Amino acid sequence: MTASRPAGPPPRTFGVEEEVVLLDPATLDPVDVAGEVVAEVCAADPAARVGHEFLQAQLEFASPVLETAEAADRAVRGFRRAVGAVAQRRALIAASIGTPVGTRVPALTPDDRYTRFDALLGAARPGHRIQGLHVHVAVDSRDEGVAVLRALRPWLAPLLALSANSPCFAARDTGFASWRTIVGRRFTTASVPPDFADAADYDRRVTAIVGLGATIDLHSLFWMARLSETYPTVEVRVFDAQLSADDTVALALLTRALVAAAAAGELPHAPAAAHPELLDAAVWHAARHGTSAELVDPTTASVAPAWDVIGRMLEVARGALEAAGDRARVASFAERVRASGTGAERQRAALERGLPALAALLRESFSA
Repeated sequence: MTASRPAGPPPRTFGVEEEVVLLDPATLDPVDVAGEVVAEVCAADPAARVGHEFLQAQLEFASPVLETAEAADRAVRGFRRAVGAVAQRRALIAASIGTPVGTRVPALTPDDRYTRFDALLGAARPGHRIQGLHVHVAVDSRDEGVAVLRALRPWLAPLLALSANSPCFAARDTGFASWRTIVGRRFTTASVPPDFADAADYDRRVTAIVGLGATIDLHSLFWMARLSETYPTVEVRVFDAQLSADDTVALALLTRALVAAAAAGELPHAPAAAHPELLDAAVWHAARHGTSAELVDPTTASVAPAWDVIGRMLEVARGALEAAGDRARVASFAERVRASGTGAERQRAALERGLPALAALLRESFSA
């Protein structure tokens, strides 16, 4: 049933990008057949929005512009059904996780841009096996986008905690809820974006970074949120790839609501919560513990139980969620995570029962 929406301007459009890794079900090692899977999916549906990624074991889905939760459901579930069916025919698992479990390092996808980036990574290259969920939300201008980024900065750590889904890497439990976040901290740009004054300041400062380290172009800025250089959107990149389509859609809807609240000046934070050293520490802490410990409360700049902070995040997003008819769905998602654990907690619990149990969780979640 479609939730009723109050009268008013239409909710902002949004889009999702999901990265998926193909795994051997026996070892959970990445398997380098993404090119074949993409070709088969696109042969069956030439309109499929599926493409290559950095590694030959990865592929990516980019949704069309979305207006409703129902449209997002159709797009994400349709992609997962198509890819999951092709993977199953090849006796593989299509998994939506932040980092793979197995030890094998996949080959690089042949592409000039990827080759340039790869050459700069050095000893960081073998660890660059990560999959994320990126959520685009429309903004009216780049200046509005910068204002949104500024308001979002203290709320990125709670979003990370709620969505953490990468506890395993190289055949071991890392002890982190989001190891993908820790891997990402090795890049030239990482973690929470700086505090930019306006769009001109943003453009001037990001242009100065290009050519330094692994920032080969404006598309290789790895902050957890940035302005898109392709679309009129803010792109929130804090999330690990999510186990299920429902998780992906719920996080996209929550992100849309937080962006709307930020644009309206309704996403508060204490001044001290935006101090760079506290933001960075809050992200590391959220990556380590997920929702199992305290988080920094953006409204007070002090630590509080994780679920108290997440509850405040849902409350500040409440008006925008209600305006879009999404409040019940996002609240249900948060309640399910609280009851059953984050993706990281669910993966960790399955791994304790052995690789077959984790393989079953990944397969079943992807198709759920």
